[in-house]
Amino acid sequence: MVGVDYLSVEAFESKEHPVHSTLLGASVVIIEGLNLAGVSTGDYELIALPIKLKGADGAPARVVLRTLD
Repeated sequence: MVGVDYLSVEAFESKEHPVHSTLLGASVVIIEGLNLAGVSTGDYELIALPIKLKGADGAPARVVLRTLD
């Protein structure tokens, strides 16, 4: 899994989407648009609950971090 606090893992205005192709081709899940402001260094469990959309290759998701003790 790769998660980024930006709108995309691609370069701005990318036309061919090579990063998506490479990651998804390697079965790597991509989570974009995370709000990581205020997240301190540490160990976390990430929980992602995507909306199931028929025929879609992506979906909005509620993503939360849970601290590990």
